Amino acid sequence: MGVSMMVLFPLTFLSNIFVDPKTMPGWLQVFVNNSPVTHLTTAVRGLMAGEWPASAIAWSLGWAALLVLVFGPVTMRLYNRK
Repeated sequence: MGVSMMVLFPLTFLSNIFVDPKTMPGWLQVFVNNSPVTHLTTAVRGLMAGEWPASAIAWSLGWAALLVLVFGPVTMRLYNRK
């Protein structure tokens, strides 16, 4: 849980949760616009507003699938060693 917080805490601040990316420097906008947290936040905000943000939802599901594909086998390997 501590390791996941070390990853999620910076990603939260490097997303569009607190600040509009248009007000950020250009180099930071590139990172923020491709962050999985940004896509998830955009999808949730759109759904809460009664819209259907298909691209943000697709990006969120894609990021989730990628993270499961990468970290799922690693987790199972570490779990099976114990």
